Amino acid sequence: MLTVIGEALVDVLSGGISAPRSFVGGSPLNVAVGLAKLGHPTTFIGRWGKDEYGVMIQQSLAANDVRYICGPDDAPTSTARGILDPVGAASYTFDMHWDLPELPADTPALAEARAVHTGSLATLVEPGASKVRKLIEAARPHATISYDPNIRPSLITDHAAAVANVERFVALADVVRASDSDLEWLYPHRSVEDTAAAWLALGPAMVVATYGSGGPWGLVKAGTARTAAPVVDVADTVGAGDSFISAMISALESRGLLGSERRGHLHALDTGTLTEILDYAARAAAITVSRPGANPPTRQEIS
Repeated sequence: MLTVIGEALVDVLSGGISAPRSFVGGSPLNVAVGLAKLGHPTTFIGRWGKDEYGVMIQQSLAANDVRYICGPDDAPTSTARGILDPVGAASYTFDMHWDLPELPADTPALAEARAVHTGSLATLVEPGASKVRKLIEAARPHATISYDPNIRPSLITDHAAAVANVERFVALADVVRASDSDLEWLYPHRSVEDTAAAWLALGPAMVVATYGSGGPWGLVKAGTARTAAPVVDVADTVGAGDSFISAMISALESRGLLGSERRGHLHALDTGTLTEILDYAARAAAITVSRPGANPPTRQEIS
């Protein structure tokens, strides 16, 4: 079982003369859907409202065979209103409601998971962020932890506090993915590569930076690897990073590298295997950007 903890929301995207279009999203929810579409039994831990957007989220989870815990509550469903620029990148304004009920550590979706993923707003917006960190701390003794900060600067009022919080999650993680823009926002006075090295020293086995059309670059103890991003016609870039890390987790699972008992093997990953994983994940992201909204590929589509 693979488990994802974090926000579910609805992206309302507009650009040019087209009418706004609504898509189910939220980085962690996208990762959960991506894992399920790649053939992995997946549980999502998150919340949404008892409203029209909440119905969209539940229908999407059901259609993609993603189980969930928590689910609808009395607050509105979170939304992200995005404006697409000419190359398909979105800038967002958020109406965010993020919290979770207290979940016991022996909740099966946590206690039985081989891997637990989290990231984005769920790890930075209180009161939910502190609860997410406790769940990750409880899962780490038996599960591989992956993390994607997926920074949204418009929701952050204290840069130093955000950096400290991100580093706490990095230190708990085995696998970390971040975009180059995330890393440059967090640490504007040092290079992406230097930040990745600093993060690796905090404890992860793998730190990956994605550069959009520039392709991904990764760092493990054995060294570095970089692959090219496939050339595609871009519909928009929504969900590309989420598809990328879903495919990374899937590639690690297919190599028998998930679960705390495999942590030593993960830390011993060689650069050739890292290259294969980056290439697979880049192909998944390329398929996602070729179609509107966060619509991750199936295993058959990637291969």
